[in-house]
Formats: sequence, C-alpha cells, structure tokens
Amino acid sequence: MPRFLTLADVAEQLQISAAACYQLVHSGELPAFQIGGRGQWRVDEAKFEQFIEDRHSAARAMLASENAAQPAAKQPR
Repeated sequence: MPRFLTLADVAEQLQISAAACYQLVHSGELPAFQIGGRGQWRVDEAKFEQFIEDRHSAARAMLASENAAQPAAKQPR
C-alpha cells in the first residue's frame, strides 16, 4: 500500500462514495492534506489506519454502553 492515499482510494477501501469521503475530510474526522497546484487531497496511510481503529473502538464502546443499559435477561426456571 502506498504511504499516501487519494480520496478515491480511501472511498474504495471504505466502500463509500467519494462525496462521503470528502465529507469525512471536510469535517476533520479523517486527517488529510492538500498538495500540488490543483490541491489534490491525500491521506497518510498511518492516519487512515488510525481512523479505522478509532472507528472500531467507538463502535465497541457504543455497543458496550447499549448492552449495559439493557436489563439483564431473566433466567428460565
């Protein structure tokens, strides 16, 4: 994998649209930078991997809090 990914590369890997990928960058959720005369966006591969790990962690935390909020299932007698 190259060190720097285009937004098209990121969108393909995440299986989302290019517009959704750009929104992640624009919102600051996915760190990226512009380079070149046309301002092409690039995402550092290490930052992309960290973004994915952060999303996994957030999902685990959300599921844990949802499970903690649910009452315990009654045991059959």
